[in-house]
Amino acid sequence: MLGSDAPELRSSSDLADLIGALAALGPLDEQQSAVRAAMLAFARAHPDALHRSCTEGHFTGSALVVETGSGRVLLLFHTKLRKWLQPGGHTDGEATMAITALREATEETGLSGLRVHPVAFDLDIHEVRPPSEPPHLHHDIRHLVLAPSGAVPIGNHESESLRWVEPAELAGLGVDESVLRLVRSGLELARRIPEADLG
Repeated sequence: MLGSDAPELRSSSDLADLIGALAALGPLDEQQSAVRAAMLAFARAHPDALHRSCTEGHFTGSALVVETGSGRVLLLFHTKLRKWLQPGGHTDGEATMAITALREATEETGLSGLRVHPVAFDLDIHEVRPPSEPPHLHHDIRHLVLAPSGAVPIGNHESESLRWVEPAELAGLGVDESVLRLVRSGLELARRIPEADLG
């Protein structure tokens, strides 16, 4: 797990770096392999895929924020999209998705001391319909982010509410299948992290 000042988190604006990271992911199941193939095709066909100027769609980065020691995950009720989601947002030209995930988690939760797993664990392509923009696709690359035990989130204008959630509570929040998959896969990854890296 890496903090924001870790030298391994090297910023890049080169789309080829993102393409290389996506191609190196694995092993992936059939569903995730198909999503990766679609992402790779999109990236190769759209040189501006890291930027919002790519109006057909663009890459975004998300974070599954897990509280160390509890297994609770942090969700926010998104002001524009009107649903419970994980923190995340536009890359704005950043090709290192772990940096985007960590930045968005920090900005949207107000938490300090967050650390990110450098390798993405979930991929998702979904349509968004923001109020002031035409519908477009988000090619979302998701990373695990660990928060210190007992951390108290403070939201910003992008969310109406933030809360730590037990996995059993997800159904009651009406989250979609991509969030359910994200939590399942992310908590499994968190359980596999050596205890020495959790400190």
